[in-house]
Amino acid sequence: MTIIGIDLGTTNSACGVWRDGAVHLIPNRHGDKLTPSVVGFDAGGELIVGKTAQNRLITHPRDTVATFKRLMGTKHRIEVSKTSFTATELSAAVLRSLKEDAEAFLGEPVSEAIISVPAYFNDNQRHATKQAGEIAGMKVQRLINEPTAAALAYGLHDKPEGVFVVLDMGGGTFDVSVIEYFDGVMEVHASAGDNYLGGEDFLEAMVERFLADRKIERAGLDKGALQVLFDAMERAKRAIGRSPAPRVAIELAGTAHDVEITEPWFRDAVAGLLLRVRAPIEQALRDARIPLADIADVLLVGGATRMAVFRNAAGKLFGRIPSSYLDPDLVVAMGATVQAGLKARDSSLDDVVLTDVCPYTLGTEVVDPAGSGKPGFFLPLIERNSVVPTSRVERLFTVADKQARMQVNVFQGENRMVERNVFLGEIDVTVPKRKAGEESIDVRFSYDMNGLLEVDVKVNSSGETINKVIQQAPGALSDDEMARSRQRLAALKFHPREREENLQLLSQGERLYLTHLGDTRAAIGDALAAFEAVLDRQRDSEIGRARDELKAFLDRFDGDLLP
Repeated sequence: MTIIGIDLGTTNSACGVWRDGAVHLIPNRHGDKLTPSVVGFDAGGELIVGKTAQNRLITHPRDTVATFKRLMGTKHRIEVSKTSFTATELSAAVLRSLKEDAEAFLGEPVSEAIISVPAYFNDNQRHATKQAGEIAGMKVQRLINEPTAAALAYGLHDKPEGVFVVLDMGGGTFDVSVIEYFDGVMEVHASAGDNYLGGEDFLEAMVERFLADRKIERAGLDKGALQVLFDAMERAKRAIGRSPAPRVAIELAGTAHDVEITEPWFRDAVAGLLLRVRAPIEQALRDARIPLADIADVLLVGGATRMAVFRNAAGKLFGRIPSSYLDPDLVVAMGATVQAGLKARDSSLDDVVLTDVCPYTLGTEVVDPAGSGKPGFFLPLIERNSVVPTSRVERLFTVADKQARMQVNVFQGENRMVERNVFLGEIDVTVPKRKAGEESIDVRFSYDMNGLLEVDVKVNSSGETINKVIQQAPGALSDDEMARSRQRLAALKFHPREREENLQLLSQGERLYLTHLGDTRAAIGDALAAFEAVLDRQRDSEIGRARDELKAFLDRFDGDLLP
């Protein structure tokens, strides 16, 4: 039985295995440890995932899709190559690709996984992630919060003592966790976050500012032109702070633009996003009841924390320079892999103890506690940042004479009115008809280490008990839908691994041809034509030499999107 740890990210994903007392991150078919979370179809209708698909975002925007993790746990469907998919199904394609890479690396089947999720993912999003792993053919042994996974990797790396704050900003989410290490125990005191604040939002802000400065209507750009702009801005974002300042040279709507992307311009474009960083940090510290003076270190996790503006903002908030001595892009995958080793009961991890917390308040709907009789009020059962696993029961009474049923509506959130919280599910309970207040039910919420909620309702007069695992929330797939999704993914033909490197080079060349002009464009076109001619001759030794030559040539014009 092999259990792998997976970081399923908005922008990039990675996986690893715990072997011989250490984390081994698994390279993908291109030899990279990071796999872009991008899915698409090639001209032959074969499914492609990762770097090759990422290159085709520009050249084939209708056949390729990215950042779908942000739609996990919703009913939204995404059209790719004239076929609609859920975010769960697209995530399953990424997970299946990681699974295949792991099996090729390990030389044995992989059937189980630990998958990381943002700490502030709600119950719907966690269920969708678990279902994606199952569609991909893996039993999901556990979901682990991303900051907790990162802290676990740091804990094994350095084994510090004290209280630490983990700031985790990836492509789509921002999480904050306050964690304490003592005597081999890693205890999470509090988590907070923003599910719509990440590197993709900073990129979006740059694009919006660029278009506004030049009075270009976004609606007037086709999908391909817009993707070219996003690609140029992504490269500029990664180069901000270097000398000379990056330039964006691009043609949009028939007009050429050549703009220097300076640090002041970038700071101004993302100022609103930087203000949003503060609220989750303050909430986590307040919930943990730990003063700034007691914090030993601040750890940066996630690729977006590489941005100097984020590091500076974090430094000012905490009055210190944050640490990032482990690769912020890979540290979550490392921690998920450590958790996989713990799950497999590896003897080298016997001394590690991990606790976590519930990031949201979970509760049910009741009538106004003040006595007005109005429904729609929120009764918390498990409050946010309760240590998990946890279980709590609350007794509820009928509110009307001859009331025959009580409906337990389950919500997640922090507002006193349920309409402003996230609805997770419901349980209908039949009770004997008596005077108001004479019949009661005991409602028990149990929340486990995977962030999954189980509800038990007991009718006290009859002893009848109803149990429900909350999983049919909006966006969750039913058993029949899960079976169809498995069959659908199995029926999709993945592009052959042995030809993946050739397709990757061609897609890289096509992207560069589209984004360059003049003599450079002509030279790239000639190089692609020469390589295609070699492929047509089907001589393996000749293809290998030509592939190496083309790669060296294209890399002269192209900084790798992955750091």
